[in-house]
Amino acid sequence: MSSSLLDTAPDFDQPIAVLKHCHGRIRKQLATLEKLLVHLPQHGADEQARQAAGAVLRYFEKAAHLHHDDEEQDLIPMLRATAQGEDAAILQALAPTILQDHKDMDALWQDLHEQLTAIADGTGAALSDSAVRRFVASYTAHMEREEGTMAPMAMRLFSPEQMARLGQAMQLRRGIAAPTAPLSPALGEAVADLRKDYGQASLDEADVSDDPIAQFTAWFEQALKAEVNEPNAMSLSTVAASGRPSSRIVLVKQFDARGFTWYTNYDSKKGADLRDNSHAALLFFWSELERQVRIEGRVERTAPDESDRYFRSRPLKSRLSAIASAQSAPIASRAQLEQNYDVVAQGAGEDPARPDNWGGYRLIPDRIEFWQGRRSRFHDRIVYERQEDGSWTRRRLQP
Repeated sequence: MSSSLLDTAPDFDQPIAVLKHCHGRIRKQLATLEKLLVHLPQHGADEQARQAAGAVLRYFEKAAHLHHDDEEQDLIPMLRATAQGEDAAILQALAPTILQDHKDMDALWQDLHEQLTAIADGTGAALSDSAVRRFVASYTAHMEREEGTMAPMAMRLFSPEQMARLGQAMQLRRGIAAPTAPLSPALGEAVADLRKDYGQASLDEADVSDDPIAQFTAWFEQALKAEVNEPNAMSLSTVAASGRPSSRIVLVKQFDARGFTWYTNYDSKKGADLRDNSHAALLFFWSELERQVRIEGRVERTAPDESDRYFRSRPLKSRLSAIASAQSAPIASRAQLEQNYDVVAQGAGEDPARPDNWGGYRLIPDRIEFWQGRRSRFHDRIVYERQEDGSWTRRRLQP
């Protein structure tokens, strides 16, 4: 029943090897689960069984999700931005399956979590054979898919710089990145001298689309190809009834002719601001391309069925977090927050319903400005403004 992991892990300068090492650790925990099925009927929840159950719990509660996040937030987006031709077609077919695997395995884990907790506590000795078999089979097939396709593709396509970036993201996720150097006492004064002269591209009225959404789409696709860090991240600025502004980073989840959509808790600070003042501003900043896009307009809630569809598409743990957190409200401690999550997780089931106070917002733009950095701070600025008949005018602004 030993679950010791004595093999040496590769360093994060070899991120694909780290991911494969994670698979090895997962396989050891799955083997421990299968051994528990044999051990428990003969010996019950003895000390050996309790230790084994605790080890499996610790790994799948604290470590396995990091591996999933590595894939969802870094590996798959980087592959999508790099793969072309046949590789892109393979990835387009495989990536949704990988993401669905994560949701399915999260759901299967919920079946086992309670049983393993009872075994680890010595208050139970029951472990569902069918639940273990489904969980092991699902994880095994998932890892084989990744090892047969995604890992070799990354090894073949990624540059040393991309590998380094992937490894750094994985380190940060685990809280083991190298610490930053302490701030110099003179840093505050030195900030005034920080300058970067822009010059990658230009922006001319003759080259942009008549439709600002089409122009944004073209720029967004270029940001993806350039592997901009989180190109869908945008600053959302709202204004409270008191006139006090507030900004935060959110992720755009859809953009089209209707506007720019994100999802959040309606009772949050931004939700309260938007109830009092429906006008807001968005800002995308893609430093790698020396570009920003400023968007202003009126905000409305998305239709309930649209919010339902997006909520169901999220990983189970993200849905549970949305239910458990009264976003922006004070709480006594992290422990209390996690306790709230555990309570929700125990009673929500595999397909929790979207809470009424959570859903989408859509900003309907009436002004969109495209900013391209140029040398000597002589930047290009093209602004679109919506007219009363719904058409757009376009003009150049001075830098």
